[in-house]
Amino acid sequence: MTTSLATPSIDLNADLGEGFGHWRLTDDDALLSIVTSANVACGFHAGDPSTMRRVCELAAERGVRIGAQVSYRDLAGFGRRAMDVPPRELADEIAYQIGALEIFARSAGARVRYVKPHGALYNRSVYDEAQAAAVVEGVRLAADGPLPVLGLPGSRLHEAARAAGLPVIAEAFADRAYTSAGTLVPRGEPGAVVCDPDTVVKRSLGFARDRAVTSIDGERIEVEVRSLCVHGDTPGAAELARRVRAELTGAGVRVAAFA
Repeated sequence: MTTSLATPSIDLNADLGEGFGHWRLTDDDALLSIVTSANVACGFHAGDPSTMRRVCELAAERGVRIGAQVSYRDLAGFGRRAMDVPPRELADEIAYQIGALEIFARSAGARVRYVKPHGALYNRSVYDEAQAAAVVEGVRLAADGPLPVLGLPGSRLHEAARAAGLPVIAEAFADRAYTSAGTLVPRGEPGAVVCDPDTVVKRSLGFARDRAVTSIDGERIEVEVRSLCVHGDTPGAAELARRVRAELTGAGVRVAAFA
């Protein structure tokens, strides 16, 4: 069956493997039956070898694309604390995380297909040129070829990736509030996380069909994105992701991994 070029299409991703030892935060099994791309924690903010292997095996079995979700070395703070890491050291740590996940992806008959920073590193690489360049250098160290970088449109991360010849994938967040500048509202501020399921679904449709979202202060922002994230650590994340996918499909949007 051939899909019309006019048909809206979007990737649906979630942060997975966010556990450690006996502690598990994300419902990996349920979410891997819904999403098309899995951002797998690589051990620095969450995740351990057994968790990475299990998630990679499930993702490969279900045809879900595997991505490395890299982070500052911050297990205690879940990768959400601001840190100052020297660029060369950060590049090495990014490469280390990607390499670790690649071992388990290959053992499952798959590959790491993209990289996405997590938490504080994601936010920092939006505006910090040196940290963004270090992330890209880490990707280049670890990858055999041009590995795509998933991130916020217009970020320093995407600028650095393009300059290095890496593909970029523009991402939006169904359950996070936006500023009028098109950046995410910091988690510590009121209204930063969108909790109402109806609102999350409405915003998802807006991203996919209208390529736009309403900022926290009521301004319409045009956002051209290829991937939509539903956070795996949100309460009821699996049911919410299932509803988002069903509503997108029902509205004529093709849900598929990015090309």
